[in-house]
Amino acid sequence: MKKLRDMKKSAFVGFVIVALMALGSCGAPRPQHVVVEDSDSTDVEQDMVARDHTIYGLCGTSTTMNTLELLTDNGDTLMLSMTNAHEARQIFGGLAVGDRLAVMTNQKRSEVTEIINLNSLLGDWVMPDPIDGSEEVGIRIKEGGVAESIEMTNIYYRTWKIFDGKLEILSVREGGADEEETNLYEILILGSDTLAYKTIGKSRDEEETFEYNRWKEKPKVDLRGLKLEDHNDEFMKM
Repeated sequence: MKKLRDMKKSAFVGFVIVALMALGSCGAPRPQHVVVEDSDSTDVEQDMVARDHTIYGLCGTSTTMNTLELLTDNGDTLMLSMTNAHEARQIFGGLAVGDRLAVMTNQKRSEVTEIINLNSLLGDWVMPDPIDGSEEVGIRIKEGGVAESIEMTNIYYRTWKIFDGKLEILSVREGGADEEETNLYEILILGSDTLAYKTIGKSRDEEETFEYNRWKEKPKVDLRGLKLEDHNDEFMKM
């Protein structure tokens, strides 16, 4: 009899333990997975890069009048039709084998919609000073995304890049508490000696077009207003 009572007692204790465990599992709140959005600036920059649809690469040896062979930075080789881009005058800076290019294409990556020759874009670009025209001012576009001002006292260029087929320039204006200003420009002309672009995102009344010539060293002139080589010729005749 005692053995039977002990068995019943053990069974009852086991039942209570199981019931308590079941009750705890039902009533306790289950842990929830919380997704924390990281607003770090690096993620923002990555998002900006992700929205840049420009393809970067080199002009290949199989490029012809109407077909571009693009050797992309990702290691791909694309053969792209340039027929419509030629007709729309959306090839800026010409093409030469080995030149570094920024290219916009259709969704199928079968056709070029815009080409910017980055080698042609590099250099010193100047215009007459808008204030009095006595000096030349402008922008120096350097490799590695570096930009500099040329003889300018009210604006200081810092960086440049191509973003979605547009020219993006970061600058600091005098009197602006050193706040950086980023502007997008649509390239209108890019030749061996000419660069022109206009502002984007402003009304027509606020649109501004910049027209530059490639900087060239001017011949030196002596005190009599003659070129030095001409002066030497005159001296030899004496």
